[in-house]
Amino acid sequence: MRAFIFDMDGTLADTMPHHQLAWDVLFSEMGVIVDRDDFFQWSAGLTNREILPRLLGHDFPIEQLLAASEKKESHFRQIYRPQLATLPGVVPFLQRTFDAGFLRAVGTAAPPENVDLVLDGLNLRRHFQAVVGGADVSRGKPDPEIFLRAAEKLGVAPADCVVFEDAPAGIEAARRAGMSCVIVTTTLSRAQIAAMGHSLAHVTHVIDDFTDSSLDSLFSHVSI
Repeated sequence: MRAFIFDMDGTLADTMPHHQLAWDVLFSEMGVIVDRDDFFQWSAGLTNREILPRLLGHDFPIEQLLAASEKKESHFRQIYRPQLATLPGVVPFLQRTFDAGFLRAVGTAAPPENVDLVLDGLNLRRHFQAVVGGADVSRGKPDPEIFLRAAEKLGVAPADCVVFEDAPAGIEAARRAGMSCVIVTTTLSRAQIAAMGHSLAHVTHVIDDFTDSSLDSLFSHVSI
């Protein structure tokens, strides 16, 4: 292994409850009723330009799509900004990866404004050699494009990367990219993870946060 690729929402920061609140506000404004659990299962990791047409069952004129997307993300930033915090252990873990010689990237479907809020608001950007966001790709997760682009930017083969993820689509994207995966249990319970069965052959660890001592084993496999 040579590199770690981190999802952002729900992995570096526990933002997913705040995203759900933002979606709830948008759904209310649009008069849309959804099953929240089902919505999360298929939408987490997708870009808004993929989510909104599927949600409403029809394509949007680009102007309406951009306006609805920005409205939702504006709601999110307003809700989350006062709550800015990393997941426990994130900063010490990132420092440890630096000391051990790993490369690091962020691979997220989030738009640039959200990436700026989280990475700069939490002073995390300095830890990463590459950042790939939703605006940098044509397809969100579970397509592997985000992670493959991150590996390409780092100059590392996919097989030499470990992805940190919290959502089903991201876990599947890591598998399709040919990368190992560490699951962070911010949005999936361990029972839900276990129920995913055969699709978890690439998963090496399941952790609640980055203070988990089982992550020590990752540092015996660094290959520069």
